[in-house]
Amino acid sequence: MGIAINKLVQRISSSFPDLKKELRIAHIKTTPQEFVYKSLKFSLPFSLGLTILFFFIVDKAGLPLILIPVAFIVIFISVFRFAFLKLKAKIVQRQKEIDREVLFVGQYLLIQLYSGRPILNALIYTSKSYGVAAKYMKEIVDDISTGSSLEKALESAMVYSPSEKFRKILFHVNNALKLGIDVTKPLRAVLDEIRDEQNIEIKRYGKKLNTIVIFYMLIAVVIPSIGMTLFIVLSSFINFSITMTHFLIAVVFMIIVQLLFLSVFNTVKPTVNL
Repeated sequence: MGIAINKLVQRISSSFPDLKKELRIAHIKTTPQEFVYKSLKFSLPFSLGLTILFFFIVDKAGLPLILIPVAFIVIFISVFRFAFLKLKAKIVQRQKEIDREVLFVGQYLLIQLYSGRPILNALIYTSKSYGVAAKYMKEIVDDISTGSSLEKALESAMVYSPSEKFRKILFHVNNALKLGIDVTKPLRAVLDEIRDEQNIEIKRYGKKLNTIVIFYMLIAVVIPSIGMTLFIVLSSFINFSITMTHFLIAVVFMIIVQLLFLSVFNTVKPTVNL
C-alpha cells in the first residue's frame, strides 16, 4: 500500500475500535487494516461498475447528472458497509453453531470432572470431543500449552467467545478455580440453567411457529389459489387475454413468497439440537 492509502486505511480502521475483537471472534485471521483495505479494494471497482450502469439509466431518463456522483457515494458506502455486515453475520453463525452444542460439551466436561480428572485433563479430553464448541476448548488448551495460565486462558476465551452460553460455562469454571472450590457444583448449576433456557426457547419457537404457519397458509396457499381463480374468471368477462408471461410472473411471485417463508422459518428456529 502507498503512504496515502496506508494513512487512509489507518484512519478508517481507527473509526471501528471493536473491529479487531470482532475479527478474532469471527475467526478471521487478518488485521483490521488488512480487512479495511480488502473491503476498499472490492468496493471501489464494484461501485464504479454500478455507477456506470446508473449513468446510462440517468442519461436515458433525462435526469440531472448531479445524481451520478451522489449515487457513487451511496453505492460505495453501502458496498463497503456490506463487508462489516458479513463479518457480523459470521459471528452470529458461529454463535448459533456453538449454542447448538454447548450443552453437550458442558456435560462432557462435567462427566470428565466426575470421573476424577483434574480440570486441565478434563479440558483436554473435552477438546477432543465433537463439534465447534470443542474446538474452542482446544484453543484454551493450546493457550495453556504456549505458556498461558489456566485462568488467563479461560478469561481470554470468555472475551472472544461469540456465545453467551459458552461464556457462562467458562465463567463458572474460572470463578470456581479462583475461589478454590469444587468446579462440578457451579458447572452443574449453569448447565441446568442453560437447559432451562433451551426449553424456554423451544416453547417460544412452538408459539412463533403456529403464528407463522397461519400466515404461510394465508399468504402462500389461500391467497394465490383464490387470486388466480378470480383472475382467470374476471379476465374472461372483460376479454383480457392471459398469456404465458402472466403465469410466469405468478409463478415467480409464489417462488419468492416460498423462499421468504423458508428464510423466516430458519431465522426463528432456536439454536438447540432438537
